[in-house]
Amino acid sequence: MSEVVGAFLVPHDPIMFHAPEGAGKEISARIWGAFDECADRMSRLRPTAVIIVGADHYLNFGTDCLPQYLIATGDIDGPLDVLPGLKREVMQGHQALATHIANHGHENGFDWAVARAFTVDHAVAIPDRLIVAKVRKLNPDLGTIPVYIASGVDPYISMKRCIALGEEIRKAVECAPGSERVVVVGSGGLSHWIGLPQMGKVNELFDRQIMEYACSGNLNAMAALTDDYILTNGGNGGMEVRQWAVAMGAMAGARGEVIEYAPVPEWVTGLGFVELFSRG
Repeated sequence: MSEVVGAFLVPHDPIMFHAPEGAGKEISARIWGAFDECADRMSRLRPTAVIIVGADHYLNFGTDCLPQYLIATGDIDGPLDVLPGLKREVMQGHQALATHIANHGHENGFDWAVARAFTVDHAVAIPDRLIVAKVRKLNPDLGTIPVYIASGVDPYISMKRCIALGEEIRKAVECAPGSERVVVVGSGGLSHWIGLPQMGKVNELFDRQIMEYACSGNLNAMAALTDDYILTNGGNGGMEVRQWAVAMGAMAGARGEVIEYAPVPEWVTGLGFVELFSRG
């Protein structure tokens, strides 16, 4: 039987790569170390596939096409936006499971946009390189499945639909052939204001509120977050809590633990790491 065996909620801050010690040696070391801790914890789950839920940063998608949610089912590489120490490379996918998830959705009211060849941006590439690639050293067959949702620019996917999408991913996995062990990564957040006068502001109260919802499995509270509330308290970058909502939806009923958190104005965001534990 295939199952979702765990989930992680992590940031994908590109500024870390431009200024690796920009938050000061102690905090910088804690944050880089949190990615290593996530890799260690993920390895203990013995995953066969990792679904990374990200948000496009107006790189692959723009005014010509803005899907509400997309899954990459074919060849993948990235990142499109190359960073210092993060060059563009071919990524190992899991085409069979990704195709199954897309087909299951199409049969059950979830009209996935499908990319049969896709170049991810840093939202997927950072957790793949800093977490999944390290786990892959223990399991060379481990595949990554990129999922993108509309949280970068409006029209945003609704919070309720994010949770429902996570639930659909779980249902699709549970009826997948074989005995897949799937981990879902919600990649993004927390509070940050991008390209706005407030850039560099971090709202620790908002960040801790979202982490508390994640740790308590409070899907109702996540679903009740309005766009106006998130934009006011978490900034336009805070809309990425939608990726966390998808992962939480895939782990409905789960509880979580904060691995690390730091508000880092130097890296223009609050950086939170949470593990969600399987209901079993």
